[in-house]
Amino acid sequence: MNSILTIIRRELSGYFSSPLAYVFIVIFLALCGSMTFYLGGWLDRGRADLNTFFNWHPWLYLFLVPAIGMRLWAEERRTGTIEFLTTLPVTTTEAVVGKFLAAWLFIGIALLFTFPMWLTVNYLGDPDNGVIVAGYIGSWLLAGGMLAISTAISALTKNQVIAFVLAAAVCFLFLMSGVEIVQAIFSSWASDAVVDTVSNLSLLTSFNAIVSGVIDLRHLILFSSLIAISLFINVAVVDLKKGA
Repeated sequence: MNSILTIIRRELSGYFSSPLAYVFIVIFLALCGSMTFYLGGWLDRGRADLNTFFNWHPWLYLFLVPAIGMRLWAEERRTGTIEFLTTLPVTTTEAVVGKFLAAWLFIGIALLFTFPMWLTVNYLGDPDNGVIVAGYIGSWLLAGGMLAISTAISALTKNQVIAFVLAAAVCFLFLMSGVEIVQAIFSSWASDAVVDTVSNLSLLTSFNAIVSGVIDLRHLILFSSLIAISLFINVAVVDLKKGA
């Protein structure tokens, strides 16, 4: 655990010692605000909730989260520092988990900076704050799932652009697997059980359910399983590349 905490501190200090963290946070906050107020028409709706605010998060994360995850291992491989990292007295699992948690905490910090939205909706009306808390939890879980996918793909290549494109594509598939047009692709040749499985893997469906205030155990299992499996793949790939 001490090794993981050391890696988390190392990674977080790396984020905030460069313009990367501040650029990401500013872009995230600017896009959240503009999409909520202008594209979503939040004030015109006249409803004391943050549904419009949270509804844009999956599409923001689709581009911003892979941008964070693409550099975690691709940059290490490109610069050759992955060899130095693996010589430290830490296991590959500790390194993978530490780097993932640092990036996830960084996204969580950016998400916390949206608290003025929460203050505003409480000033203007009487919202259900329990639902808003659920929305923040769902947003952070969604970011974690997409980040885990991005880090696993980042370990496969030295090219950050390739890592970004592949991660965004895979995350998009997981987001849209519950949409009818995607299910139609499988229903033409697969059994109903396979179609139902694909539908249940939809991150967007689980996210929307949590944002509406329904924190079901199935949704938590989906996100935690996705993160665990992606990190397992990440560890396996790093070990494979280390031995190559």
